[in-house]
Amino acid sequence: MYDGGKIISGLIIFLILVTFPVWYSVGSGTAGAKPELKIITEAKQCVAPTDVMRDTHMEMLNTWRNKVVRNDDRFFVAPDGKRYEMSLSRTCMKCHANKSEFCDRCHNYVGVDPYCWNCHVAPKEVKK
Repeated sequence: MYDGGKIISGLIIFLILVTFPVWYSVGSGTAGAKPELKIITEAKQCVAPTDVMRDTHMEMLNTWRNKVVRNDDRFFVAPDGKRYEMSLSRTCMKCHANKSEFCDRCHNYVGVDPYCWNCHVAPKEVKK
């Protein structure tokens, strides 16, 4: 009636199987290869430095959306003093026009599904 050994063994095997992905990731110590991004543009720089854009571009886009929609404020002054229109389609997509080669690579790598294209029309991709 009391099969304590079998129960304990079963629990240990269950815990090993359930936590295996975590231990495997910790043990390997490496993330997947970071995606290489292709930016084909004549512009010398973005509206903000690369590290800032990599970390906070979604916050910037949300701020831009709120300022444009709620305050009718349509221009952003970059840290270097240059003025940009606060527009995903008319500012960002000039340089980052290929959604699958730029946006999707990073978003898939980090496992996020942004909602930009719920409202915006995705750019037409040029087939090579």
